Amino acid sequence: MKKIRRKSIHPYILIILTFIGTILLGTVFLVMPFASKSGKSFGFVDSLFMSTSAVCVTGLSVMENGLGLDMTIYGKIVMAILMEIGGLSIITITIFFFNIIGGKIGVRSSFLLRESLNQATLKNLGTLVKNIMVISFSIQIICMFINWYPFYEYLKLNGKDSLIGALGMSAFHSSASFNNAGFDILYGSESFVDFSSKAGVLSNLSVYTLNITTMFMIFTGGIGFIVIQDVIAKKRWKYFNLHTKVTLIMTFTLILLGALIIKFTCDMSWLDAFFTSITSRTAGFQTVRMSGLQDAPGGYVTVILLMFIGASPCSTGGGIKTTTMAVLFITIFNFARGKKARVFQRRLEYDQIMKAFVLVNVAIMLVFFSTFIVILIQPELGLNKVLFEVISAFSTTGLSMGITTSLNVSTRLIMVALMIFGRLGILTVIGVLNRNWLNNKTDRDIEFIKESVTVG
Repeated sequence: MKKIRRKSIHPYILIILTFIGTILLGTVFLVMPFASKSGKSFGFVDSLFMSTSAVCVTGLSVMENGLGLDMTIYGKIVMAILMEIGGLSIITITIFFFNIIGGKIGVRSSFLLRESLNQATLKNLGTLVKNIMVISFSIQIICMFINWYPFYEYLKLNGKDSLIGALGMSAFHSSASFNNAGFDILYGSESFVDFSSKAGVLSNLSVYTLNITTMFMIFTGGIGFIVIQDVIAKKRWKYFNLHTKVTLIMTFTLILLGALIIKFTCDMSWLDAFFTSITSRTAGFQTVRMSGLQDAPGGYVTVILLMFIGASPCSTGGGIKTTTMAVLFITIFNFARGKKARVFQRRLEYDQIMKAFVLVNVAIMLVFFSTFIVILIQPELGLNKVLFEVISAFSTTGLSMGITTSLNVSTRLIMVALMIFGRLGILTVIGVLNRNWLNNKTDRDIEFIKESVTVG
């Protein structure tokens, strides 16, 4: 009797289907009339856009007056849940609770989790998942209580003396900050402009408290759980693994250089410059209006580059990732010296170099093509604003120069596709083409005759 062979589903396909399924489910919840304060449904396209923006932890919003004025408590709770799922991934959350009830992770589930968390091996995945959940919610809860007072003061200035309301606002903000989502539920669509050090609306205590805790949450959420775990476990620099060292160096370099350039090219305080530098790397909050960057080319280009690079692997942020750019810099620097790519007395693997170059090139082509299409559809928006919006959507940052609500149905759907593509990751999407994922074979096992192609 012939044995029936069960066909294996590619893990990347399962990740993509799970991700899209979560977005569609979120759309169903948000399209309900009681999600809107007006009592009228937001409509399918706008609900899809908001659900995608939440699950992709982007922060772009098509709400005319902002979430705080346009959404009910129900709608805000749905958005917060979608942000948590998007930041930590539905696979991570599911396996965490599966472990709590005593379930065992099978080989297929482990492989799926490994790909979802962008890990090289299947070792210690259970421990990593537990640490991710504990670290994530510990930071969010602690910062929620710290930010209670700033939001209480904000509500009092807006005629609402509510401790419970301030706590709820702070909880939503903690979720949006740690997950690098960038949504806010303040009364308007200006993000945290009232909390700018130059605004003069709130006390210095509230301004500095909210700015510093927000930067801390964005940083910890975007640095990557692998790095946090490595730093906590090993404590000393010389014991950190290569990934941690490269990530920390790249992250601090980008933050410092970004803040310096933004400070000296834009009219910002040091606090606002550092906040903008950190939030540009996929968080999406703003204490200074991004529309002002039109008069500051240096700041505009800096923010675009920071958004494009984004956060680090295995984090709540998007972008091409800090380590990808580091691999490119290291490879180019060593190539110029006639040497193989190496750093900290370690040689980089060929596969990692290839992945970095493929990722960056595909990302550039995707951004260029999407910008071209949007400009063709809505030329009145202007190249600078469209390029900014496209990179913000792809990198899941959420910053905008004020054109999101002006996008028509076609361009909103393009932004939805960009957010999904950017959050899933280019390597995940194109990795579907790899049919040999199960036995981990590649065509490099076959030797072909070499022949040169002239380059450069």
